[in-house]
Amino acid sequence: MPGRLRELALLCLKLGTVGYGGPAAHISMLRDEVVERRRWLDEDRFLDLVGATNLIPGPNSTEMVMHVGLLRAGFRGLIVAGSCFVLPACLISALFGWVYVRWGAVPQVRPFFDGIPPVVLVVILSALWKMGKGALKSRHLAVPGIAVLAVCQLDLLTEVPALLAGSVGGMIWLRIAGRGDAGPAAKLLTLGAVGGAGLSGKAKVALASGGAAAAGGAVAGGAAAGGVTLWGLGLVFLKVGAVLYGSGYVLVAFLNGELVEKHGWLTSEELIDAIAIGQFTPGPLLSTASFIGYLELGPAGAAVATCGMFLPSFVFVWLLGAVLHRLRRSVWMGAFLDAVNICAVALMVHAMIQLGAKTMTGWRPVLLAVIVVPLVFRLKINAAWLVLGGAVAGWVLSFPG
Repeated sequence: MPGRLRELALLCLKLGTVGYGGPAAHISMLRDEVVERRRWLDEDRFLDLVGATNLIPGPNSTEMVMHVGLLRAGFRGLIVAGSCFVLPACLISALFGWVYVRWGAVPQVRPFFDGIPPVVLVVILSALWKMGKGALKSRHLAVPGIAVLAVCQLDLLTEVPALLAGSVGGMIWLRIAGRGDAGPAAKLLTLGAVGGAGLSGKAKVALASGGAAAAGGAVAGGAAAGGVTLWGLGLVFLKVGAVLYGSGYVLVAFLNGELVEKHGWLTSEELIDAIAIGQFTPGPLLSTASFIGYLELGPAGAAVATCGMFLPSFVFVWLLGAVLHRLRRSVWMGAFLDAVNICAVALMVHAMIQLGAKTMTGWRPVLLAVIVVPLVFRLKINAAWLVLGGAVAGWVLSFPG
């Protein structure tokens, strides 16, 4: 294997093995490796990729790794980087599937995972500080960023509509501000674009929820569950992987509609256990596909479900990589990408606030976070070692007394 491909493989295997904490944490660890330590990309290029991957379906952090592979070693780099990043999580999920089928329960490994979230929170905070300074190229960019953060915090819309509205509104605002015509009306235009899309997005979600409920009722009243086949299982996960926007937790809704309500291949309890496994394992939550595939059709099912889930991301990243550098040359698209970048950072801030509200409860996570802050900000210890240390600390702190 050529040198660059070997470097990519080893790096992505490491990130896939210790990548706990969700997309924001994965992107923070990736940035630490490819911008700070190895200097494969500069800050602006990395931010462009962060913003662009938010605009296509699929797991954002996995697609970021694929983009880095594409830029570093071409098409083969894309395949190697993406495969090595998802491989550890998928193998662990399939192993859990074997344990689940054999003993009918999820292993009790919770203490090891209790110490990871506060560590990840500090890692994300460090990356956000650096990415935010790079994305905020001018004071004008603060407007779309603050607008997107506000509407997400107020739960006016989900991440994807917020990103699209903030990026389009921000593009218009930046072009007006660049000509010196900026004023209160321009700011209102940006805020109106974000807010209007938010209200529209909520209406769409309501309509979609109603349609899903009606479809679920039709299935419950009529069609019986069919037998599972490799072909059918692969098509279900291929469809989900091709349309999955937003947080990985949107996966729950898709899988519930397809596997529980429509086909009857899983029970609700099995789906909940599958999502729990996705949270226990490193890497993307979408590795849940490997667990479900093993439950249904053993090792072959795990392989087919995994390939179906992640194949669309390889295609989307390859297509996006061919046009991204051309988009930056356009004045309007350059403004759009600048707005995308600051809005993507705002979404990460929103995710960090949510994670912090769930994580920092009790003295144990606070103590761990306080200990980790100087290790991250001053000593700059690699995030992989910090995550492993957090897991051990969570186990130690689980003992009574």
